Amino acid sequence: MSSPQLSALSKLAIVLTVSVLAGCANSTYDSTANWTVDKLYSEAKDEMNNGGYTKAIGYYEKLENRAAGTPLAQQAQIDKAWAQYKNAEPIQAIATLDRFIKLHPASSALDYALYLKGIINFNDDLGLISSLISQDLAERDPKQAKESFEAFKELVTRFPDSKYSDDARQRMAYIKNSLARSDVYVAKFYFNKGAYIAASNRAQNTIKEYRDSPAVEEALFVLMQCYEKLGLVQLKEDTQRILENTYPGSKFLHPQAKIEIVKKPWWKVW
Repeated sequence: MSSPQLSALSKLAIVLTVSVLAGCANSTYDSTANWTVDKLYSEAKDEMNNGGYTKAIGYYEKLENRAAGTPLAQQAQIDKAWAQYKNAEPIQAIATLDRFIKLHPASSALDYALYLKGIINFNDDLGLISSLISQDLAERDPKQAKESFEAFKELVTRFPDSKYSDDARQRMAYIKNSLARSDVYVAKFYFNKGAYIAASNRAQNTIKEYRDSPAVEEALFVLMQCYEKLGLVQLKEDTQRILENTYPGSKFLHPQAKIEIVKKPWWKVW
């Protein structure tokens, strides 16, 4: 290879090296480096309002570091959790809130953090899958509903006068009824499969744990039918008397009343 060719190749190698180095430098460039924390927070809020959740999350994370130890950093952490939820990242959002609750037990925003944790679990409705199959909350995995309930419960217990507590109480009542219906749903599934002991255990759990829920009426009927199938005549008659005294006009007291056929809950593996 001639000297001119070698010289040209050397120059090309230098140009390529410079280009790569420049690219590396640009990739680490932080356009927010000279921003004040107030500007950073303002830009994050603007991104949130415009649906730029990914960018907002990045700004909030920078703000957490730059304003560490200040109320603004705490606010950024809570706002980041909401941005993560809006960005379809509920698991990350809950993790952010759990970290906030652990690190700032005396924060004036703790009631809101608990409320937000409850809301995120409450509203996580399985997205597209749920909308396609029109799934009832009682037919879903109750894990998130229970976690939502516990967050709301902690809120109303620790902060009974919080501006978020009244709404939390209403949501707790809804969740409680849904969990009760979930137990009855599973009890009926067991009954349809001939697993009468398992069905009776589920029905008993509903009656014990959710005694003021409307679902108790049907739970008593399921329990009554289980006892009949198991040949436990006295228990069946005792349960029937409770049903008659507690719900005198119940449709389940009709001689033709039957336990409906239910499909297998999608989240259960038997």
